Amino acid sequence: MRLEGKVAIIVGAGQQPGETIGNGRATALRFAREGARLFLVDRDLDRAAETRTLCEAEGAQADVFAADITREEDCAGIASGCVDRFGRIDILHNNVGRSEGDRETTGMDRETWDFLMAMNVTGMFLVCKHVLPVMREQRSGVIINISSIASTCSHNTVTYKTGKGAVNTLTHHLAMENASWGVRANAILPGLMDTPMAIERRAREQNVDRETVRQARHERVPLLQQMGTAWDVANAALFLASDEAAYVTGLIMPVDGGLSAKIG
Repeated sequence: MRLEGKVAIIVGAGQQPGETIGNGRATALRFAREGARLFLVDRDLDRAAETRTLCEAEGAQADVFAADITREEDCAGIASGCVDRFGRIDILHNNVGRSEGDRETTGMDRETWDFLMAMNVTGMFLVCKHVLPVMREQRSGVIINISSIASTCSHNTVTYKTGKGAVNTLTHHLAMENASWGVRANAILPGLMDTPMAIERRAREQNVDRETVRQARHERVPLLQQMGTAWDVANAALFLASDEAAYVTGLIMPVDGGLSAKIG
């Protein structure tokens, strides 16, 4: 097993209701199948508990923890709670992000900007801040931050793109700052994915059925005109978390069916 004996924190391990699986839950299950012990964090404890049940069915040890990552005391609690439960932290998987409420620049209100930046950037920073001392003491660890190709491609709203661009920069900084402790940091940039967060909200906002949303998104993807799934993100995360990526740090990795390579 590729993660046997490893302890992994997955922040954002629950998911919104929907027809498909979300990135956090898929990654938890992928890690579970590879032998990781899991500390599943979500603002909604019931949704994290649903993920725990699925992971335990795969034979994994798992615990849940409720946290709002915009609160520093909750972020500190994630690190201390994982150490109390499992004694160490080998992997931190930051699967957090939200774009709902975003606007173009002149229509963007300050309150929503602050809320989205707190969730998409500040919260990720705070969790890293409190997990890093544990990893440094171990002289090993892996941080995986979920960014988005919106950070590098044209995007029609300002806050999400800016926030995910900051995630890329934060990841580069963490990689260089912590290399001497043996701590690696990499980011995954998902493209158009068939996840509940992506599909359900757009169907609701556009007042159309899910398949209409899916077809419009499929048509934008160069690779077989097919969206990816949460399993594509989970497989990339597994590689980065495993010893197969022992010499990989500072990587900003698109998982997007070639969408970010499409120029012109």
